[in-house]
Amino acid sequence: MIYTTGDTHGNFERFREEYFPEQTSMTKDDYVIVCGDFGGVWDGGKQEQKRLDGLEQLPFTLLFVSGNHENFDLLAEYPVEDWNGGKIQRIRPHVIHLLRGQVFQLQGHSFFTMGGGKSHDIEDGILSPFAEDFREQYLYYRSIGAQFRVNHYSWWKEEMPAIAEMRAGVDALDAVDRKVDYLITHAPPGRVRGLLKTEEDSMMNALAVYFEELSGAVSFEKWFFGSLHIDRQISAKYYAVFSGVQPVWTPETKRARR
Repeated sequence: MIYTTGDTHGNFERFREEYFPEQTSMTKDDYVIVCGDFGGVWDGGKQEQKRLDGLEQLPFTLLFVSGNHENFDLLAEYPVEDWNGGKIQRIRPHVIHLLRGQVFQLQGHSFFTMGGGKSHDIEDGILSPFAEDFREQYLYYRSIGAQFRVNHYSWWKEEMPAIAEMRAGVDALDAVDRKVDYLITHAPPGRVRGLLKTEEDSMMNALAVYFEELSGAVSFEKWFFGSLHIDRQISAKYYAVFSGVQPVWTPETKRARR
């Protein structure tokens, strides 16, 4: 079985058995995929380590792609390894970061992954914690309700995929003749955001354009993304996921397609 969900931001209550009872019939060979803003690697503190240990005790394997709200400095400390056709970072034995621009083979299905996205809550700027007047700037911005973040504390430039990661994604897709079963991303293609008329409508950035090109060049069954913070099937192929845990593939969905 393979399920997906949206941004967890370090809060994993949705994986409690009373909220996700399907897990009682799952094993470590089954997967739940978080579509970005995992937030489980954020401050490196003792409480965070306990939460990660708790995730390791879940009956299934938890996978995630990066969002735009991750501590990329801490993530970079984990070694990269090959796994099921792509590259990963293993946070715990069964808590796994799926790197960008990869194609993974899971239970006989292919998954393309491209985490990352552009923050929309930084229109007033990024503050440097090393600036001499940082405290004054920070307090002032807070007092006026500014939309800002702090570099290497609440914002990292690595939130957006690098050109090399996007090129790696094209190469990985070319290697499978541009055919995959599922795409797992944090951000959606530009046309989907436009259909929903969200507050991010004007953010036609490089990643949105990249996804828009992929949507027309790649053959796929379903595309799941989390950044819009809604649970909604946009069309037969596009799925916005957030707080719910929904099936990507289970034996029941396979029978339903027959």
